[in-house]
Amino acid sequence: MTTFVDRVELHIAAGNGGHGCASVHREKFKPLGGPDGGDGGHGGDVVLVVDHEVTTLLEFHYSPHRKATNGKPGAGGHRTGANGQDLVLRVPDGTVVLDKRGEVLADLVGEGTTFVAAAGGRGGLGNAALASARRKAPGFALLGEPGDALDIVLELKSVADVALVGYPSAGKSSLISVLSAAKPKIADYPFTTLVPNLGVVSTGSTVYTIADVPGLIPGASEGKGLGLEFLRHVERCSVLVHVLDCATLESDREPLSDLDVIEAELASYGGLADRPRVIVLNKTDIPDGQDLADIVRPDLQARGLPVFEVSAVSRKGLRELSFALAELVAAARAARPKEESTRIVIRPKPVDDAGFTVRREGESLFRVRGEKPERWVRQTDFSNDEAVGYLADRLNRLGVEEALVKAGAQEGDGVAIGPEDNAVVFDWEPSVSGGAELLGRRGEDRRMEDAQRPAVQRRRDREAERGEKGAGDIQREYDEFHPFG
Repeated sequence: MTTFVDRVELHIAAGNGGHGCASVHREKFKPLGGPDGGDGGHGGDVVLVVDHEVTTLLEFHYSPHRKATNGKPGAGGHRTGANGQDLVLRVPDGTVVLDKRGEVLADLVGEGTTFVAAAGGRGGLGNAALASARRKAPGFALLGEPGDALDIVLELKSVADVALVGYPSAGKSSLISVLSAAKPKIADYPFTTLVPNLGVVSTGSTVYTIADVPGLIPGASEGKGLGLEFLRHVERCSVLVHVLDCATLESDREPLSDLDVIEAELASYGGLADRPRVIVLNKTDIPDGQDLADIVRPDLQARGLPVFEVSAVSRKGLRELSFALAELVAAARAARPKEESTRIVIRPKPVDDAGFTVRREGESLFRVRGEKPERWVRQTDFSNDEAVGYLADRLNRLGVEEALVKAGAQEGDGVAIGPEDNAVVFDWEPSVSGGAELLGRRGEDRRMEDAQRPAVQRRRDREAERGEKGAGDIQREYDEFHPFG
C-alpha cells in the first residue's frame, strides 16, 4: 500500500459567483416600490496552506478532484446571496506548485504559508445596485462569474539541513537511525528505502534535520532506479553527506568509484555544486572495511574533503560526525541572508492605460482584450435586451467604440471580446448617444428593435394579439380631435 507520495496532479475548481436578482418591491399602497434585487454571493477560493503535521501528498493521490462551493444567488428584498466557502487544502512544508507547463506558481515553505491556487468568481449585481437616475427600474441583473478551474502539479521537496546520499545498501538508513530517532526500514538487500526518511539530530546547542534519500545508481539523473524521482529532496539541503560502503560484496565497486558516480549524477541533476560535502566511510567495524578505509582515506583527503570513519553497529565516529555536521549547518544558516518583512508594493496603472486593447484580425474581425470588457461580457445575460444595452453603454463609456473607430472598424464588421477559445462575437453597429428616451419596457432596450432577438419577437407577437393601433390610426384620431392643427 502506498504510504508516501511526493508528486501529484491536482484538478481544482473554485466556486462560481451567484447570479444577481432582478426584482421589484411589491407592497400594498406602494405601486412604485422600485428595484430591490440583491447581489449574488462570491464563489469560494481554493487555498493551499502549509501544515507541519502533513508529511505526504497521499491524500491528493486518492482524491485529485477538488472544488470549492458556489456563491448563492441574490433574492428580492435587498437580500444578498451567501458567499461560497473557501476550500483549504493542507500541504507539507516544502511543497512546490507548478502549472501544466512546469512553470513554478508558488514555493510553499514555512508553517502557515498560504497560496490562493484558484480564485472564486464574483457575484453578480442585483438590479437594485444597477439602478441610477437614468435607469430607475432595471429589468435585469448581472450574472455571477465562473470561478477558476485549472490543473496544477504539487511536488514535495523535503526541507532538511543534511542529506545522506549514496549507493543502495550503503548504510544510510542505519546511519540515520542511530543519529536520530527516525526508524526507517533496514534490510540487507538493495532499495530497502523507497521513500525519504527525516530525522532530527540534537548536537550541543544546534538542532538540525537529516534526510535519508533512496539509493542512487548510475543513470539516476536520467530516470534509472529511484534517483530521479527523489533527487528533488536533496535540493533544499545545506550539506551533502556521501555514505560510502567499505564492505560491499560487489567486486566492481569501491569507495572512490562510488563517489565519482554519485557526484556525476548530482552534477547532471544540477544546482548542487555549491553545497559542502562530507565523506562518511561506513561499516568500518568489519576488518575488511577498516582496511579499505585506510587505503582510500588519503586519496579522499587529497581532494580536500572531510572524511569520517563510522560504524552504525559499534557507534564508532558518530559523535565526531554529528558535531561536524552541526558546525556546517550553523555556518550555512549564518550565511543565509536575513529575511526581510514583507513590503507592500503599490503599482499604479499608467495614466494612459485604457484597460483594454483592440487588435485587428483579418479584414473584418477586431478582437478586444482586457479585464473589464471580458468580465462584463461574462456577467451579461444575452437573452435580456436591456442587459445587452447596458453592456453596450459600459463598453462605450470605457472607450471601446472609439478605439474600434480608430482601428478602422466599419459597420457590420465582426467584434470578438475575449480569447479565441472563449469569445463573444457580434456584428458591430456604432451606437448613438442617448438617454432615458431610449429605455423601453423592463427587460428590453429600444436599440435592439432591429435585432432578431426572442424578447423583441415576443413583444411584437403580444402587440399583434392585443390589436394595438398603428401609427396611422393614432395620427387620424389626432386630426379628428385637433382639426385646426
